[in-house]
Amino acid sequence: MPIKTTTSKPSRKSPGLLERLAAGPVICAEGYLFEFERRGYLQAGAFVPEIVLEHPDLVEGLHRDFVHAGSDVVEAFTYYAHRAKLKMVGREKDLAKINRAALGVARKVARSTGTLLAGDICNTSIYGAGEPATHKQAKKIFEEQIGWAVDAGVDFIVGETYSWGGEGLLALEAIKRSGKPAVITLAVPREGQTREGWTVSEACKRLQDAGADVVGLNCARGPATMLPLLRDLRAAVSCHVAALPVPYRTTAAEPTFQSLSDAQGRSPDGRPFPTALDPLLCSRYEIGEFGRAAFELGVRYLGVCCGAGPHHIRSLAEALGRRPPASRYSPDMSKHILFGTDKRLRQDNLEYGRRNYRSATSTSG
Repeated sequence: MPIKTTTSKPSRKSPGLLERLAAGPVICAEGYLFEFERRGYLQAGAFVPEIVLEHPDLVEGLHRDFVHAGSDVVEAFTYYAHRAKLKMVGREKDLAKINRAALGVARKVARSTGTLLAGDICNTSIYGAGEPATHKQAKKIFEEQIGWAVDAGVDFIVGETYSWGGEGLLALEAIKRSGKPAVITLAVPREGQTREGWTVSEACKRLQDAGADVVGLNCARGPATMLPLLRDLRAAVSCHVAALPVPYRTTAAEPTFQSLSDAQGRSPDGRPFPTALDPLLCSRYEIGEFGRAAFELGVRYLGVCCGAGPHHIRSLAEALGRRPPASRYSPDMSKHILFGTDKRLRQDNLEYGRRNYRSATSTSG
């Protein structure tokens, strides 16, 4: 007797990265390294994400905070969780363990929230343009991490923070072999070009021609010094463009957060990067303005990198016309004791606020 089979209607597949980008902007929160360093769970310098093994609950919590704030992507915290970096802190034996743990935590959050799950590979710190041996080592690093990401069922893979265009191309090549969509972003040095001398547009055009689905910029530059590069970049490529600045007030004279100075602050070796950048942090509103401006240029993959907090992501989402769950708690000063407008407030307090705290700009003219 033949076995009776039943067919059920296949469940509707959730839109992937490219489908979502075709429909509108995609927000990807980054910034885990700096956030956990501030909280006291990660060491500045090597910046290795040992917290993944030591406090996975905190990693899960930050993933959820970013989704709550409006991120469409849960990016596995595998940045610098590669062989070269782990060797620097004596934890190379934990290579597979840390990657699988980070991907497992990210997968749990992504699948429970309906967001995209992204694998993550990054600059290797060992690549040299004219040193073929380092190219071989970099390929191995990429292939190892991509293999674990594919095993975890990621929706796409991010290759990020490449100051060498050639290293970005090696990362892209490895991602393409996995069959997953590829997002490749460059960290543009102070000189305004890749370390081998390619312009940003040239480097991104090479990445597009090599098969990248999304190309763009992340890290290093703040909104003010990333936005001008995006104009030329958007005109140079036909694929989707990514922009994930650091939330710091970089300038034309000091275009990267590594090059920032702070005459009023106390900084190790006179350099605020990476642990004395607080006075130079962008407000949430500056990030919102950047998001609107980048979107108007045609940038669709948007986020914030090292230094970002959930409040930056919420502001970015709101600037793009969204109301994520965290928007329930967006500022509403109407009920503030000194600056509010609610008729139930004591008028003497409001008058005190107007008399003592009104800004110079609001009293001039």
